Amino acid sequence: MKALVLAAGIIPLMIQTESVTAEELPPEGSKQLSEIAKMLEEKGYKPITEVSLDRGVWEIEAYKNNEERELKVNPLTGDIISDRPD
Repeated sequence: MKALVLAAGIIPLMIQTESVTAEELPPEGSKQLSEIAKMLEEKGYKPITEVSLDRGVWEIEAYKNNEERELKVNPLTGDIISDRPD
């Protein structure tokens, strides 16, 4: 019975992992998200309030000079691709 319970706990995790698509993962060779966050904070973007990945590009909402900004960031380099008011 314990083995069945353990297996039942593992199966949903395996199904969830298999359903992740390549678009939902940063490209191979990407910087760690923590490193990108640090780079942005050093440029004055803080606090960072939301992070998501869209088609292999980080979409990050953060504040700079008390204004909410929406950033698109290259996951390989950490360079800001676009910066606009949110």
